[in-house]
Amino acid sequence: MARTTIALLGLGLWGQCLARLFRSSGHQVQGWSRRLGGDPGDCLSDADLLVSAVSMAALTRLAPRLSHVIPPGLPLVSCSKGITVDTLLTPLAVWRQFCPQARGLVLSGPNLSAELQQGLPAATVLSSNHTALAMELQHVLSSRQLRIYCNDDPRGTELAGALKNTMVIAAGVSDGLGLGSNAKASLLCRGLNEMGVVLGALGGQPHTLYGLAGLGDLLATANSPLSRNYRFGFELGRGKTPAAAEACCEGTVEGIPTTHAVVALAERHGFSVPIARQVLQLLEQHTTPAESVASLMERNLRPETKLAAEVGLSSQ
Repeated sequence: MARTTIALLGLGLWGQCLARLFRSSGHQVQGWSRRLGGDPGDCLSDADLLVSAVSMAALTRLAPRLSHVIPPGLPLVSCSKGITVDTLLTPLAVWRQFCPQARGLVLSGPNLSAELQQGLPAATVLSSNHTALAMELQHVLSSRQLRIYCNDDPRGTELAGALKNTMVIAAGVSDGLGLGSNAKASLLCRGLNEMGVVLGALGGQPHTLYGLAGLGDLLATANSPLSRNYRFGFELGRGKTPAAAEACCEGTVEGIPTTHAVVALAERHGFSVPIARQVLQLLEQHTTPAESVASLMERNLRPETKLAAEVGLSSQ
């Protein structure tokens, strides 16, 4: 399986980037996109591996179409980030709902497509309960430009990748307001804690939060105008409406629906997500960026040591 035939769903910026990486390693790529049209099942012909790089909105429409097309046991690597607003599912959960016969994996990390397209190096994580398969594909897909690590926590990996989008919007708002380095560092630290609360409540492993899919992705995107979520938040902080801010971003801002989903999950399961709630208030135009900052700063005081307990770590 050193040289594989890869069926690639989605040829947006991320999909095109993956296609280039795979082809540069000698793999054959059979791509499909909504814009090109045609039957998405056609690209599965003779494929050794299926890679999905479509948006969350496209995924919920696409997966049912392939439910009877994907052969049993085919490895399926999900590269999408987000949570569905209506069913509150992560991408791999959507695939499992409609295509349980596939062997699912998740690829996630600090992988800004614009940098990868320039040939700059990066690392990412490939996560699956099928650990032997993940290690096999780790060697197949790694290259001089993209170093792949493995873990066995696809749930936590997906949640971390989705949740950081909300925190990156908040980071963009902070920079748009010109709040400075102290405020942004404080926001990201508490945002990482908030991500840990969600992971702990929904079955993710605490150590995943501090890996490439969590902290790594957060560090890359919360400081980069290459991130659509960051640009969206920055424009919100500058005073634009959500619609106007979104118009400044090319492509999908996954943090918008993800924020709605995270708050819905918090209400369903009873955990606290104060930063996500303030981002949602901004999205729904119930508050201003300055008022959101004041609301977070005026919350009841608490010991920082509670962070460790919330993410399931020792408080020592």
